[in-house]
Amino acid sequence: MTKDLTISEVAQRAGLRASAIRYYESVNLLPAPKRVSGQRRYNPDVLRRLSFIQVAQAAGFTLAEMQTLFNGLDGGEPLSERWRTLARQKMGEVDALILRAYGMKTMLENGLNCGCLSLDECIDCVLINCQPPQLHNPIKMSEK
Repeated sequence: MTKDLTISEVAQRAGLRASAIRYYESVNLLPAPKRVSGQRRYNPDVLRRLSFIQVAQAAGFTLAEMQTLFNGLDGGEPLSERWRTLARQKMGEVDALILRAYGMKTMLENGLNCGCLSLDECIDCVLINCQPPQLHNPIKMSEK
């Protein structure tokens, strides 16, 4: 029989604050724990779920997307299918973010070579030399 954990034990083992754990409960990313004398007691399995939440956060999933991932774990669509669906959507967002960052980098690099003496001259320089790539043609990192 495994020993249930207090919220402080879970927080310490997961590297989180107790307030984060309470928040995850409040938004239904974690199931409500049982209570002993009013104090939360967690099954050690909660640590795996918290690890998954941290992985999903690192992948850039929003709170709503994580809720979608966890919905239906009791017999609905398999988690792997929900992950694939959300990952495909997220890949588009990441491609757009990479494209935007590439455009920012290009503008900054071009600005390092700027020798303009007036605003009008600099505006013309920016308009001619510093146009970011168009969003309709995203860079596919997997194709590089």
